[in-house]
Amino acid sequence: VQLQASGGGLVQAGGSLKLSCIASEGSIGNSALGWFRQAPGKEREFVGSMSWGGVSSKFADSVKGRAAIDRLDAENTLHLRMSGLKPEDTATYYCAARIGRTTSDKESDYDYWGQGTLVTVSS
Repeated sequence: VQLQASGGGLVQAGGSLKLSCIASEGSIGNSALGWFRQAPGKEREFVGSMSWGGVSSKFADSVKGRAAIDRLDAENTLHLRMSGLKPEDTATYYCAARIGRTTSDKESDYDYWGQGTLVTVSS
């Protein structure tokens, strides 16, 4: 499975964004999905994850209540929606898929990664 993330750009603080991730050369239908981000000079961190079938989801405390994941298995697509953006949300965002069905906040649990899309939040 190859993942292609898009939708990043410059956003004002307080605004919202919708990132997209399209899968090719395979299906995400049997996978749990996740989003991670890496801010400049920092390690990559977990943002959110959704289980196979969309049964459950989990989010990092830093985005809880401001983030949502949509999975459209028929379109081999997933989205990350975030609102109330803060300058500290500035990062390169990565989508990921894992063969397992449950959510995970561990990078090592994911088998496939997108190339990342940069989000910059201005104050």
